[in-house]
Amino acid sequence: MTGIYLPKARAIAPKQLVICPYPCSKIDYCRQLTQAGSHVCVARSYTEADSTVRSACSNRTPRTSGIGAKKAMTQISAIPSSTDQPKERIDLAAAYRLIAHFKMDDSIFTHISAKAPQEEGENAFLINPYGLRFDEVTASSLATVDVDGNILRDTHGAGINKAGFTIHSAVHAARPEVHCVLHTHTVAGVAISSMEEGILPLNQWSLQFYNRTAFHDYEGIALDLAERERLVADLGDRNVMVLRNHGLLTCGRTVGEAFALMFNLERACKAQLAIMSSGGTPRKLGADLAEKTAQQYEGWDKQHSGNKPDPQWDAFQRLAIKHYPDLVN
Repeated sequence: MTGIYLPKARAIAPKQLVICPYPCSKIDYCRQLTQAGSHVCVARSYTEADSTVRSACSNRTPRTSGIGAKKAMTQISAIPSSTDQPKERIDLAAAYRLIAHFKMDDSIFTHISAKAPQEEGENAFLINPYGLRFDEVTASSLATVDVDGNILRDTHGAGINKAGFTIHSAVHAARPEVHCVLHTHTVAGVAISSMEEGILPLNQWSLQFYNRTAFHDYEGIALDLAERERLVADLGDRNVMVLRNHGLLTCGRTVGEAFALMFNLERACKAQLAIMSSGGTPRKLGADLAEKTAQQYEGWDKQHSGNKPDPQWDAFQRLAIKHYPDLVN
């Protein structure tokens, strides 16, 4: 199998950006950072904001005080101004590098997928090409495939992993509100998936997933497309799933949300294994407190979804581009 050349990118200082305070109804096709009037629209996918978007933004006045006030938020964008890659590709490439950075990858296996830019195909998603390690994935090397399995773009030329397509196409087809699906095979995740108890309410990290985790029984390597129906039936409307005897899966309305869920889920699994192997007596938390804490986590999620600012993902993305600037190529 031929390799792929990854040229070194010149490090570029991040720009200071003001995030648009207006919830935009055009989020489905407005995706990339673009100048729109006097602020930066986080939702455009084209080079220039069209007159409709400019008019819609300029004619709306955000509330700056009182209940429901919306204020512009100053953030540091990690994305170099010189890149011509769509935001969807950069976000997903950053997630691949971060999973590798935090040692949650598994050679060339497991996958992260995200909805493709509209111009790349209807009902299409981005996924890693077969044969690349997570630390080799770049924005431009991501393959584009539709939910029927038609490969629409593959610059690497090796196709995609069939098992990865089965799992990820199932979720994208059944859950249109899901933008990103992330699946891992970590030692901690596989260990917890192999235990009947699943994730126990032992600490703050684990309480995020209290009564909010789906389970899917192992059926062998996911090559049978018929498994898709059973997988999404088990997932339901939840965003976290333990694939029994297999690994972990998270879904998000953004790449940042799916990554944060997996980051926290992995830590919860590691902590549980450490507690169980310590020889001490685990101290389970009560149901009422567990539910209260889970709802507190959900309150944070509601404030950082869709096109709203997500400071945690911005921070993770800055880390990724600082250490792996070639990911935007």
